[in-house]
Amino acid sequence: MLKQRVITALVMLLILLPAMFYRSPEPFCAIALLLIVAGGWEWARLNGYSQSASLGAGLVCGLLCAAAWWSGWLERSLGGLWMTAGAVWVLAGAWVLHRGVSAWSAHPRALRLLAGLLALCLAWLAVAQARVIGINFLLSILVLVWVADIGAYFAGRTFGGRFSRSKLAPSISPGKSWEGVWGGMVGVIALAFAWRWLDAAWASTVPSFYTHVGRQGGWLLLIAAIFMAAMSVVGDLFESLVKRSAGVKDSSGLLPGHGGVLDRVDALLPTLPLAMMLYSV
Repeated sequence: MLKQRVITALVMLLILLPAMFYRSPEPFCAIALLLIVAGGWEWARLNGYSQSASLGAGLVCGLLCAAAWWSGWLERSLGGLWMTAGAVWVLAGAWVLHRGVSAWSAHPRALRLLAGLLALCLAWLAVAQARVIGINFLLSILVLVWVADIGAYFAGRTFGGRFSRSKLAPSISPGKSWEGVWGGMVGVIALAFAWRWLDAAWASTVPSFYTHVGRQGGWLLLIAAIFMAAMSVVGDLFESLVKRSAGVKDSSGLLPGHGGVLDRVDALLPTLPLAMMLYSV
């Protein structure tokens, strides 16, 4: 399993890194679009659709993203869209997690499909716009999610259950602890202030997400870091809830050793649109 994970990770990096650092954003946006198509296929399967219907859902997701790209949305200011997407993620995410696993399948299947495809399309549009803004800006968002995940893992392994008697969400993801959440937040806060300092030290021409938010003051950067770390947990728990409702461990087997595309991007689904929301305001 470890060998598979390492090989898959190396292959993904060999594909994504050259595309990300290419002089224009088109290659990275195209690869991200293909991943979103795969995510749409996985989402439909998780919600009980047949193989052919799931393939159709993935293609529809890709066509919607391509239409937004062709219409020039990557260069447009979409503050209203990101404000709406951010509010929906915060409110709907809290509501769905509060209701729990058993309530998910009670929602109309078509509504569940539509919600997931819309979330995927918005995530693609957000990551594509972030790449258009600049590599430093995009990387600062992606690394935020990775640091939150790594910090949560090690803090949970080290301190899980020592300070809080209750689990984070035992019916959704029994292994996650509050100590893990706090550890992820500490990691993101340290990352945010360190990255902003490096931007200033290196006189970066393209500001990172942290530098942009931090222009309004260190207090706002602190709040934004905590908020983004918390929403990465929401994205992770949301996908775990859907998988538990479907009775599966992974969203698919597309990425050997890692599961599926949704297993890799779950925390990015809310954080990417929310980062663009904070950037817009």
